[in-house]
Amino acid sequence: MIAKEEKWKITERCLDFILESAKSSYPREFAGMLRAQGKTIIEVLIIPGTIQGESHAIFNLSMLPIDFSIVGTVHSHPSYSFYPSPADLELFSKKGRVHIIVAMPFDKESWQGYDWRGKPIEIEVV
Repeated sequence: MIAKEEKWKITERCLDFILESAKSSYPREFAGMLRAQGKTIIEVLIIPGTIQGESHAIFNLSMLPIDFSIVGTVHSHPSYSFYPSPADLELFSKKGRVHIIVAMPFDKESWQGYDWRGKPIEIEVV
């Protein structure tokens, strides 16, 4: 069941950047922070010092700027599953209100948005 508490949008340009970044990082995970204007995700912030591995991505949160337009996280899974892991759920609960996971084949059908509790949410592409 998809939660409908907050209606989020993402620009097509931003989604394309996420998908291409995930493809070029494969087989390692891609990770970034989501920046929004209002309820529209417009940009991905790449945090210096982020570690990318084949089964993890670790943010260096000490490098995160003080920026209230950062609303959540995005990362890829180098598999066909975009379901959050226990580690993903822990991150979601601590860093933002909206999160995106992209999976192989890293196309416009292979991603899902989640709220801070890990519940699937709809994110409209604009």
